[in-house]
Amino acid sequence: MEAITSVEQFNELINSDQPVIVKFFAGWCPDCTRMNMFIDPIIEEYNQYKWYEINRDEFPELAEKYQVMGIPSLLIYKNGEKLAHLHSANAKSPEQVIEFLEAQ
Repeated sequence: MEAITSVEQFNELINSDQPVIVKFFAGWCPDCTRMNMFIDPIIEEYNQYKWYEINRDEFPELAEKYQVMGIPSLLIYKNGEKLAHLHSANAKSPEQVIEFLEAQ
């Protein structure tokens, strides 16, 4: 998963006409670490998306703008619009992430 390192990069990526998934995370977050342990096979299977991650603590204004209250959160964007949001409470297992992706 490629890291997003600037607001400009974030805006450019979410404005793509290809759907992108952005994982909001933080270095201190145990659930984020747990997600990292199971996400790679999911990324391989759902390769119709470009996958990125952004540290919420480094970009609090983006987390606030897109209502990321908990982490990890997966947000799907296309053409600058947020299409879907998997909130942290529902992102604790591979099954929950797959169920979210299947619903899209």
